[in-house]
Amino acid sequence: MAVYEGGCLCGTVRYRAEAVPINSRVCHCRLCQKAIGAAFNARVLFGIGDVILDGPAATVNSSADLERGYCPLCGTTIFSRRQKAGIIGLTCGSLDEPSLFEPEMHIFTASKQPWVRLEDGLPQYEGAPPPV
Repeated sequence: MAVYEGGCLCGTVRYRAEAVPINSRVCHCRLCQKAIGAAFNARVLFGIGDVILDGPAATVNSSADLERGYCPLCGTTIFSRRQKAGIIGLTCGSLDEPSLFEPEMHIFTASKQPWVRLEDGLPQYEGAPPPV
């Protein structure tokens, strides 16, 4: 089993997950685009209890049930969390070893940027993915 470790640009916020991920996916929704400041959000999903956060992560709700965590000092987006569902998605870019991220699907492709070409053969969903 891989150990997923990572954190923010300045090192103030760190995390560790030593568990099998629920899944790994690339989200193309507009909320993720704005929150990440990029064309998509690549994230690896875990149960909340499987991730140990260390440091003063700040949070903001981007929708009624989705909380996004970031470093209050450098601004690095670190996670998205759904408390009621018990899941947390760690951003691929914040991983110490981003090569551990192996996407399984693309979601909300109806909002993907027109210049993004999805030619990797992975499943694509125009909206939300099937339930986990």
